Amino acid sequence: MSGYAPRVARRPLLVAVVLAALVLALGVLGLCYGASWATPGEVLSVLTGREQSVVILDWRLPRVAAGAVFGAALGVAGAIFQNLTRNPLGSPDVIGLDAGSYTGALFAMTVLSGTSAQLATSSVVCGLLVSAVVYLLSVDRGFSGLRLVVIGIAVNAMVTALNSWIVLRADLDIAIAAVGWSAGSLNGVDWSDLWIPFWVIAVLLTVIAVQARAMHQTALGDPLAVTTGVALGRLRLLMVLVGVGCTATVTAVAGPIAFISLAAPQIGRRLAGSAGIPLLPAALTGAVLLQGADLIAQALLAPVALPVGVVSTAVGGCYLIWLLTKEVRRA
Repeated sequence: MSGYAPRVARRPLLVAVVLAALVLALGVLGLCYGASWATPGEVLSVLTGREQSVVILDWRLPRVAAGAVFGAALGVAGAIFQNLTRNPLGSPDVIGLDAGSYTGALFAMTVLSGTSAQLATSSVVCGLLVSAVVYLLSVDRGFSGLRLVVIGIAVNAMVTALNSWIVLRADLDIAIAAVGWSAGSLNGVDWSDLWIPFWVIAVLLTVIAVQARAMHQTALGDPLAVTTGVALGRLRLLMVLVGVGCTATVTAVAGPIAFISLAAPQIGRRLAGSAGIPLLPAALTGAVLLQGADLIAQALLAPVALPVGVVSTAVGGCYLIWLLTKEVRRA
């Protein structure tokens, strides 16, 4: 037994290192791939300043960085809500937070002037409103993760219907832009779109990293968490705020990218062999999934680049069918 314990303790760290290496490899591949192929040596020369390339630094690098950072943010958001609900279906895109953030973006595009600041603010505010509705409805006679998921699915359906109505009532140009943006895409992102979202995500991830231990204690049950000094009400509010903030920030820039936050935490948990849903494997898995999906989206119908949400939805739909089948069999 003494030789077995260290291997168990090293597994999450080993998984994190492998996933981080995969994120780096996919990033290099993303910098190499395009209408004109660049060798890894050329990419390294550009990144170290020995050569200059507008294509690599200003076109490809923002997209690669967005894929890694946004994927990590979605993975963490999914881990937060799956820990909160103790349910593998408890992710922002299932319980309506993506749809709520999209409603805010639609409001900014159709009623306001649609600036980046307005998109970000409206996405966060509407995401918080939807999460507040779902949370308040689910805490009737005590908090229940299953009730939160069921209510979230119902609210998601209603908010999605509202979004469709807004698009149908909008001017044609705005409606076309909104429908294309709703698929979730990293096409055309540049550094001016990313600096503020990156800082926001960095702050949110730092906050939840500080609370990671308390969050994992709640997965052991409310009574045990309370006896170890966890303030459940305050912690749950903080978890919701961070999860909504991550989701809404990504949605404001790239649109609602479905299924990354659903699949990444569970894949990361299985890879790490953890009883709970650890944040670091979820974040790294989310980065790998979004980067991989974006590369597939670029290559599938090249030279036309598909929205990454098309690929993530197709892959995530298969994952959701598998997950639902497994849950039904377990029940």
